[in-house]
Amino acid sequence: MLQKEDKKPWEKGGNRRQHPSEDGVGEDDQKKSRLQGAAEQGGAGEKETKQRSGEWKGLDALSVGYFRRVGDRLGQAFEDDEERGMFVENVLAEVKGKAKVVAMDKTGSVTLQQLMPLASLDQVGAVLAELWTGKEEESAAYKAMSCDRCAGHVVESALRQMCRWTDSPEEVEAGALESQVLLLSAAVRQDPVEFIKHMYGSHAVRTLLHVLAGCVPPPRIDTRPGAKGKPGPPQLTDFEAPVSFWYEFKSLTEELMTNVNVSVADTVASVVFQIMLTVAHRKRPKLCRKLLAGIAEYLGTRSAAPGTSPLLVFLKDQASSRLLEVVFKLSSKALLRQLYRDHLRGHLVDLALHKIANFPVQRLVAASANHKVFSKVFDELNEGLEPILATGHMGVIVQLADSCAESGQKQGELMQHLLSAFHCEEPATRQACCLPLFLSLLTHEVYYASETAEGDLKKEVPLSSICYHGSRLVQALARFQDRSLLMGSLRALAPTDLATLSSDPAGSHVMQALITLSSDKGRGKILRRMEGQFVQIACSRTGSRLLEAAWNSASVSQREGIAAELAPSETRLRSDQFARHVWSNFALSHFVSRRPRWKEIQTGESKKRKLFNDIIA
Repeated sequence: MLQKEDKKPWEKGGNRRQHPSEDGVGEDDQKKSRLQGAAEQGGAGEKETKQRSGEWKGLDALSVGYFRRVGDRLGQAFEDDEERGMFVENVLAEVKGKAKVVAMDKTGSVTLQQLMPLASLDQVGAVLAELWTGKEEESAAYKAMSCDRCAGHVVESALRQMCRWTDSPEEVEAGALESQVLLLSAAVRQDPVEFIKHMYGSHAVRTLLHVLAGCVPPPRIDTRPGAKGKPGPPQLTDFEAPVSFWYEFKSLTEELMTNVNVSVADTVASVVFQIMLTVAHRKRPKLCRKLLAGIAEYLGTRSAAPGTSPLLVFLKDQASSRLLEVVFKLSSKALLRQLYRDHLRGHLVDLALHKIANFPVQRLVAASANHKVFSKVFDELNEGLEPILATGHMGVIVQLADSCAESGQKQGELMQHLLSAFHCEEPATRQACCLPLFLSLLTHEVYYASETAEGDLKKEVPLSSICYHGSRLVQALARFQDRSLLMGSLRALAPTDLATLSSDPAGSHVMQALITLSSDKGRGKILRRMEGQFVQIACSRTGSRLLEAAWNSASVSQREGIAAELAPSETRLRSDQFARHVWSNFALSHFVSRRPRWKEIQTGESKKRKLFNDIIA
């Protein structure tokens, strides 16, 4: 599991509102004069950087203002490529000779990061070359820039431009940046520990590994507190890397492997090794298998207490456990079988109960889903299902259900053990209550609080306490081949409970899974049970989305039933911020005024959907 990247101090807060450019469309001479004047304005106010006691001083106020204006202009559109090229060239002319000072300044660093994607590869290589030069030793210059909290971002942005290598019109231009990347990699190989343990330097090494392998992550630009990002790992963009990178990546990984001991002791260095394995798995599978075997061998042969595998110790450590998560995720079936047989057999329940080790166990369960070793992993964890539930490590249970659904194995056994763990297996009448118990992660006695000696309920309890992991568990169980228990429990709920479930952020995903994964007959039973609640559901943020998902999977007759209930509430639906989209997407205005035509259109859409499903099936 990759760690979240720390926000740098200058990444806090939102981007400033940018004002429209005052530049109009004019003659070429006026355009050139305007661009040159903007660059010369900053140059006139630029003061020479002074050194005091050997320490760099930041940019003066005039220079900071200049680079801030440059950053604002870069955020606006250029009239054409010529204007953009001239602007970039003039700004880089002002940077030349003092690139280090600019890169190490907060404002200058942000501006250079914006400038790199617009500059040619030759210009990017020239900026990097200047960053490496100085009075200090060559290796120290690479470390000073890469490990600086501001300049390190410039280095990352420059390295990332190698993804444009195949688009470069001239090999000479691309070679300038290529040589700088190789020089940085050589500097890292000379002293890898200093780089990978450093808070900022490790980010440069991570980007370097991506570039050498031939894939780059998206730039980290928008760091506003309210900015929304896609969950999960970043999407990588592949590119055709130079041949020299192929050999350099192998040399760099071999050098890093000589310091594998650092990766299991230092959290920052551990992330570098996780990135190394991830990109190697993507671009160099054979090399990745070698790296995985080397890390597994190192972790499995360290000294430990007699009769105890050292791997069990590493699984409970914060830094090394994250590395082992990646090892489990990327391992072949042979390596997984070896790790389980030699180190993990008989210890999985204890590890699942540990506050740190339960996360690698989840990765192990996920990785083994399609291999024979899964049955052994399942049998061992299944025996400790109730203690794991009591500890609250629901991620293990959810992953176990997900793997059962994916592999098609052990589904009946898991369901029976869950019924037993939630105390609703006996008497059989209790099984109709399993869905609320799974959703709330509460046992039968706790959820209902009062019951007779025979187990029959004295009163109905409204659906409540829907939790995230409970929702994830039921969504996994909904993918089982036999869903009769879940469907029976769902039909036992009151219509108001179905409305509550549909309008809940976590519960709506459960309803969507149960509706969309059911057959037409089963879907019809659920929708009939929900009759009388469609208007309330449509007026909910999550309910409206559920209703649209159910609509997309419903038959024409089922759609007609939903529309017939919604149509009389036109005023309420069209005035609601969520339901108005339902009214529009379901074409309910046509349903009210031109029902035969509406039904004809819906029939055509249903046939197209069925044909498409048959093609991809």
